Amino acid sequence: MNRNIPVVFLLSAAILAMPEVVVAQDPTASPNGTVAQEQVAPAIPPEDQPTKEQLAKLFDVMRIHDQMQATRRIIPTMVEAQVRQQIQSMSAQLGSGGTLTAHQRAQMDQLLRKYMEKAMNMYPVDEMIADMTGLYQEHLTHEDVDAMIAFYGSPAGQHLLDAQPKIAQEYMPLVMRRTAERTKTLTAEMMKDMAALKQSSRQAQPANK
Repeated sequence: MNRNIPVVFLLSAAILAMPEVVVAQDPTASPNGTVAQEQVAPAIPPEDQPTKEQLAKLFDVMRIHDQMQATRRIIPTMVEAQVRQQIQSMSAQLGSGGTLTAHQRAQMDQLLRKYMEKAMNMYPVDEMIADMTGLYQEHLTHEDVDAMIAFYGSPAGQHLLDAQPKIAQEYMPLVMRRTAERTKTLTAEMMKDMAALKQSSRQAQPANK
């Protein structure tokens, strides 16, 4: 069982739940093929940075805490379905005819709930907000934050916030479906190319003797 799945979906959905996510740096490929970090925006001078109190007001009007808590309620159901599929695949490899007994299923369900709860609590909401505060101070001015407070306090801003949890809930299954479909196609293409490479290597061997 891949226990990293809950963490991946938690982080993905948490990003979707945040109306404004400030990314500090953007990875860019350098001429030699390595990935470099390019600064997206100049650092905000300390005198122009928003205060923590100002950002607390922004996060309040943006309902950041509530949005993240709502996301935490959505994700377990989605993750559980994925993990249960993996459990079914694992059961085919068991020695006792490839099926789980009722007792084994109960134990597996208990183990699943245990690690899902652990995954959901690895990065508490309050800690996420504290980290966001530092990033917002680094990349937004106090004037930016005032403008954002005005927008998210408006009817249009509140409507956007009302819609976001539903958008995130509907978007994640779409991402999963699209990824599964295209990964299957990509894997088939890769296997075809590998088979062709293997065949060409076999044909080249006599000429190299």
